[in-house]
Amino acid sequence: MRAVHGGQVLAESDRALVLHETGCPPRYYIPAEDVRLDLLTPSETHTVCPFKGTASYWSLPDAADLVWAYPDPKSDVARIKDHLCFYEVEVS
Repeated sequence: MRAVHGGQVLAESDRALVLHETGCPPRYYIPAEDVRLDLLTPSETHTVCPFKGTASYWSLPDAADLVWAYPDPKSDVARIKDHLCFYEVEVS
């Protein structure tokens, strides 16, 4: 799987995890080792999901809060620890 934004490959992995959430499209969580973290800047944004925990975000210069992760996910979704998810990117 690949995550692309503006023609730039942000991640490429054959180890992505898929989460299906009510009312959302499938979300692909990619291991941090397979993500171009050098292109991303940590954001001040944090959100709380009652099912997954507190999310941290990263941005690109032209896309705020494009990527998120759960550094300390709840036990039911512990497998997404050290994985990042992409919002509004081309996934292939």
